[in-house]
Amino acid sequence: MLQFTMASSVDTEGAGTRPAGDTEATGTRPAGDSLCPSTGDPGSDAALLPDLNEMRLLETLKSRFLEQKIYTYIGDILVAMNPFRELPMYGTEVSDAYGSKPLVSLPPHIFAVADRAYSALQGGSGGSPRNQCVVISGDSGAGKTESTKLILKHLVRRSRGSPRLGQQILQVNPLLEAFGNAQTVMNQNSSRFGKYIQLRFRRGAVRGAKINEYLLEKSRVSHQDAGEKNFHVFYYILYGSGREEKELYGLLDPAMYRYIGGECAEHDQWVSGYQRVCNAMRMVGFQDQEELDLKVVLSGILSLGNITFEPQEAGGVSVSAPTVGWLKAAAGQFGVQEKDLNNCLVYTTSLTRGESIRRLHTKQQAEDSRDSIARVIYARVFGWIVTKVNELLVGDLDAKADFQEIGILDIFGFENFSVNRFEQLCINLANEQLQNFFNHHIFLMEQQHYREEGINQETVAFKNNQAVLDLFLARPWGILCILDEQSSFPLASDRLFVEKLTSSCRANPHFEQVRGKDPGFIILHYAGKVRYTVVGFLEKNRDTLPVNIQGLFMDSVTSLLSVLFTASISRTGTLTPVQRDKVLISQERGPSRKMSVGAQFRKSLSVLMEKMYSSSPHFIRCIKPNTQKDPLVLETEVILNQLRYNGLMETVRIRRDGFSWRPTFQEFAGRFGILLRRPDVDFNRESCLEVLRGAQLSGWHCGVTRLFFKYWHQDQLAQCVSRLTAAAVVLQKRYKALLCRRKYRKLLRELKSQQERLRLEQEKEAVRERERLQEEQRRAASRPVPAPRKRPPPSKVCSGSGDGPSRQPVPRPRSQLVELSPFDNPKPDSPRVSLTAVHGKEGKKKMLQRRKTLLWFQETQADKVRSDGAFPTWLHGMISRRDAENFLADKGLGDFLIRISQNRAGYILTYKGPARCRHYMIDVQPNGCYVILGEDQAHWTLEALVRYYHGTGIQPYGEVLAEPCGAVANWEPDSEELKFLTKTLSLGNENAPSPYPAPCPRDEPGPQRIHQASADVPKKKLPETSPPRPHLHRSIRIAMQEIQQASTLSAKNTGT
Repeated sequence: MLQFTMASSVDTEGAGTRPAGDTEATGTRPAGDSLCPSTGDPGSDAALLPDLNEMRLLETLKSRFLEQKIYTYIGDILVAMNPFRELPMYGTEVSDAYGSKPLVSLPPHIFAVADRAYSALQGGSGGSPRNQCVVISGDSGAGKTESTKLILKHLVRRSRGSPRLGQQILQVNPLLEAFGNAQTVMNQNSSRFGKYIQLRFRRGAVRGAKINEYLLEKSRVSHQDAGEKNFHVFYYILYGSGREEKELYGLLDPAMYRYIGGECAEHDQWVSGYQRVCNAMRMVGFQDQEELDLKVVLSGILSLGNITFEPQEAGGVSVSAPTVGWLKAAAGQFGVQEKDLNNCLVYTTSLTRGESIRRLHTKQQAEDSRDSIARVIYARVFGWIVTKVNELLVGDLDAKADFQEIGILDIFGFENFSVNRFEQLCINLANEQLQNFFNHHIFLMEQQHYREEGINQETVAFKNNQAVLDLFLARPWGILCILDEQSSFPLASDRLFVEKLTSSCRANPHFEQVRGKDPGFIILHYAGKVRYTVVGFLEKNRDTLPVNIQGLFMDSVTSLLSVLFTASISRTGTLTPVQRDKVLISQERGPSRKMSVGAQFRKSLSVLMEKMYSSSPHFIRCIKPNTQKDPLVLETEVILNQLRYNGLMETVRIRRDGFSWRPTFQEFAGRFGILLRRPDVDFNRESCLEVLRGAQLSGWHCGVTRLFFKYWHQDQLAQCVSRLTAAAVVLQKRYKALLCRRKYRKLLRELKSQQERLRLEQEKEAVRERERLQEEQRRAASRPVPAPRKRPPPSKVCSGSGDGPSRQPVPRPRSQLVELSPFDNPKPDSPRVSLTAVHGKEGKKKMLQRRKTLLWFQETQADKVRSDGAFPTWLHGMISRRDAENFLADKGLGDFLIRISQNRAGYILTYKGPARCRHYMIDVQPNGCYVILGEDQAHWTLEALVRYYHGTGIQPYGEVLAEPCGAVANWEPDSEELKFLTKTLSLGNENAPSPYPAPCPRDEPGPQRIHQASADVPKKKLPETSPPRPHLHRSIRIAMQEIQQASTLSAKNTGT
């Protein structure tokens, strides 16, 4: 236990004096300074409890939890209790409130933590702009993963970045959960890996993201303890895919697969999960072939797990006859030869002095080899998914450009099972590291600053776990170092490892020896004692892969497997695919000598800690209220244990009595010097004190080189700056209004002057006209009046050479449209006006963009949208927004049409609402999927998108599509028009005459042109709701037949 002292007096000059304006820190908060003054909720901040003790803190959390107030502040730290149910407190209106209103006026919420991090990223919370990180910690099942989703949701909405990128970031979590989460005895959706999400910002908007993954529990692929399940994705693909998909992937009855432990009852959950993960892959940007290869490889892992072995009389083993079909199926799904896969399972080949030596496997070795292949393939698939996601989330951010980051750490919680293995050792080591990081920022840094500045206060004791970290990580006698040393010896065993560990660590008070049948040891963690069973430690740490298996899959005809086994593994365990055409940004090169799993994990933890120590942290402590995962149920002992080993009581004390915000004079004056309302403020101690006297804060202290503030002072000063900013905005508004009024008056004077000059000119002209008329009258009176002559008929006004037909005057265009194209539905005999003639350079730019869009439609979209040689009735081509609204003017509520965008490669859905038409942008992603911006559903075709929204409302108004608005006069663009489009685009002549006649009026049918054009062009069929799939590989079909026959025969024999 460490203790540090904070006295009630302050020596600001090092001589025991206190300057005027400084107030003495009493550890209590002044009246009216509540973190949430408008809520009237005194329990919202546990640091303000008048009589602080363990039971009072527990009762405060319990009473708030029963009122469905699951969030409580401890100063600037958020405590979140998992309600195990959905609560209506995470809508967009709530997110907008925390992004627009002062946080001090709102109750505790996870959105408040996200918003503080976003404001601090831009220097809005009392410091200079700096990278931020949000550390979410707690036990397994405490709600860390859901908290991560909510923070991402708020930050994406708050930053107002690219809608497509925002949706991709939000869809990453469902995808990684499917492949990295599983059901355990403690949590139905437990993260079996750690992830650190880096959101990259520039000018306040999200411009990219990166995912860092840590220590996937790949042993779960081949083995699960009682009450636990495999990774979610296996159940998704077995129970969620349709019959045709199962035939394509080579899947049979789920009860037949050993790796998932037989039949499961939660079918609806797996079906919806499969739909979510497929949609997430399309939303993120995976290509269809990549998705197909991924599912086939997963099916191959399941088939591989069903292969069994039987010993041979001559030595060695062979695949048992009933499971030969599974061997064929796995070979076909992996894209390798059946014989080669069989050889990898039954023997190992090694080279010694240039000679090939074959070592036959025992039955146990063959089963270990089978499970090892399954684990390695799955781990590399997961690593490839993370790498692919990072490639797709790069965004438009230049690698050389400066950007800011908010990191979100969602890592596995502390675990203590009945049997704890190598994975639990690494997981608990990571949690020890996070607890040490928490202690460093909350206790140790504060202690160091008090000591340097000569400030003393009351004693606050806390539990330092640095000794436990040294037990794991110290060289050369730490647990991981001894494990690596023993793993390098071929003849070493788990029992020898325990003996070596016991002899080295026996004197450590955090290590205890265990005597029993299975070798093991006990570690006294910050959260309690944990007993580790050492069986399999060395093998898991080595993680060896035979050379013949590596070569087998490098030559696979399945492109995904070839990529996976051609890739290298970095020092942190990250998969880095080989890129021949381009070089990945910040790509790590793998080491020449393979590192152990423990060494990779230690290196990855070191890199993670470097990132976090270089950022400003925000802490969220998640609490699990009960062990049965019942909604809104409390178990006092469970909560109390978590409060104790997380050190929350000590945290409350130091947040109440200490000074969590400690800026230097230069940092403070640089941020809040504007409150002095004068230019050229000196960044020194006197300027800081002057600011504080003007702000009328209380409870702060001034040290030798820095200021010491309570956690609420940041909000108070931020409010002062906000008031000053609002006043500046008012001044700017009034000054701009004054300038505008002056400009308006000047223009008004010029206008009046012009009008006066015009009036004088008109008067002069009128005088001249009167004089001319008088002169003509005078001359006419002096001459005799001639006889009247018959006037000739008026000549016809001709155009061109003068022999053409008469024309009506050309009216002024109603809108500034580009020269009409085959997709514009023009009225008969309407004049064509060139955009360049109307807008000049701007018009030419729009015309070129319009041509690019039409060319994009012709080359990439026409064949996908067309069905039986014709376009659907709801497609109106490239028409303007005004025309679309005119078409829907007399239509019913919910009617719609889709038009090609005029300025981007995409579509626009126009919907007839109750009061007005709404226009939704349809984005075409690089993988060919169609997404309405703002929605989280991707569709392979426009037809599928229309069908989906016939039954599901478009957010945020929940508008459901009704009837399509047909094209004018049954007009449909056909192949002849596309030929004309190609011709005009290639020639660059936008005013070329159309080869087809003008469309008929609205009330007259015009099928003649359509049938005539369709007769010359072969009809093309509309694609299915998903892209065409390749036929099932012949070897997989044969293997499935053999497996079904063997299963039927086995069932008959069992019945007999």
